[in-house]
Amino acid sequence: MVWKCLIVDDEPLAIEVLKSHIESVPYLQLEGTSLNAFEAIDFLQSHQVDLLFVDIQMPKLLGTTFIRTLQSRPKVIFTTAYKEFALEAFDLDAVDYLLKPISMERFLKSVNKLIHVEQPKPDADKILPETRSGFVYFRASRKMVKLFYEEILYIESVKDYIKVIRKAEPPLLVKQSITATEEMLPASLFVRVHRSFIVAKDKITAMTHHDIEIGNIEIPIGRLYRQEVAKIKGPPANL
Repeated sequence: MVWKCLIVDDEPLAIEVLKSHIESVPYLQLEGTSLNAFEAIDFLQSHQVDLLFVDIQMPKLLGTTFIRTLQSRPKVIFTTAYKEFALEAFDLDAVDYLLKPISMERFLKSVNKLIHVEQPKPDADKILPETRSGFVYFRASRKMVKLFYEEILYIESVKDYIKVIRKAEPPLLVKQSITATEEMLPASLFVRVHRSFIVAKDKITAMTHHDIEIGNIEIPIGRLYRQEVAKIKGPPANL
């Protein structure tokens, strides 16, 4: 699915940052920009939009008030320089709340949620086929790289980077934190087992109290993560 986007922000520089980020993501398509809520309301009368990037502190009408006026709401990601609006934003069922200045890593983490936002959350031992065949985008080597969940064996944190280990391709090196990566991935398919490792549940071939095996690779289980690892069910994978 390609998400048609509208930026609503009274700061031209903020608009340019978001435009650049949107143009880097293959499943986002920028339909237009508006400098205030009234321009946005007029735009929405004649354009189909799936996702709004809305600044909160705008002249004439706050972004949160603008969203409340919409009878048929697209998905919303709020953008603002002020933390104090976060609770109100999530009360409006926003996909996310981005604090300016918005980095590409944080933006990508936010929009990757859109891939999952319409999907039902499966039980841990009843993973839907369409969830298994889902995908995520990572920014690496100055381009957006699409990885299907099925390709990923495990992910390792290496200083300021993560290394995504894949079945049939070389590792993918991405400059972002493992915590941000964990939040991008569905918990039904992946589990954090150590401060430096995330593993694909269905790729586990063996496990003990202290480590997990994926093929001939041993991955340690951190003390703080043992309770979560203990919830993993199902037979070992065939790689």
